[in-house]
Amino acid sequence: MENDYIMTTVEINTMKMSNTTLEYLKNYSTINSNIIIEPGNVLRTLSPVKNVMSECTISETFEQTIAIWDLNKFLGTVSLFENPTFEFHENHVVISDNGKSAKTKYHYAEPELIRSVTETINMPDPVVDFRLTEGNFNQIMKAAAVLQLPDLCVRKNGDGLELVALDAKDSSCNTYSVNLGDVDEDSPEFDFFFKTENMKMLPGDYEVEITSKSVSKFTSSNTDLTYWIALENNSNYEG
Repeated sequence: MENDYIMTTVEINTMKMSNTTLEYLKNYSTINSNIIIEPGNVLRTLSPVKNVMSECTISETFEQTIAIWDLNKFLGTVSLFENPTFEFHENHVVISDNGKSAKTKYHYAEPELIRSVTETINMPDPVVDFRLTEGNFNQIMKAAAVLQLPDLCVRKNGDGLELVALDAKDSSCNTYSVNLGDVDEDSPEFDFFFKTENMKMLPGDYEVEITSKSVSKFTSSNTDLTYWIALENNSNYEG
């Protein structure tokens, strides 16, 4: 009796990755050290404690699911090459420089070991929205680092909206604030708190929406990039 052998051929997908895509991946490594890249042109990540999520659209299209356990190690490997080309095989990727002899074979992780993020958050209607410029964000984060302040607060101050760096557990702490614009003086009072360690956004201007349901949304004004960041439990909205 003859044995029948069925041979399967896995198509090899070869591509370059833009600097923008690599920048997104580097940013996502600060949110979660592992990632699953699903087929298509959308990257998503979710922090291990589920308080920071992000989604972006990229110029490349992936043809298969790729699971990376240590994203920092993967990006470090990519940095060994001046102009890397990626050959995506069934269970590994070969990274090389065109015309040069060096290359590396980098194996994927088992997808079952990594949490897949397939959906984004369905945002309730916001109760506060504003534009956060790159300058204001850099300013407040620098101040928080210098003054060693672990929290940020978006709050109403009379008819103004301000972003404050502070220590929410210490009423006598030093503070630093920037004005974000005007609000209706008759609108409800609110204090929305964030941990500075959760503010993982790439530099840029963002349209910010904050809901009364413990979630906020930061949408890039210039690129197809969005972050959802959980509010802290001590946040308050009197509406």
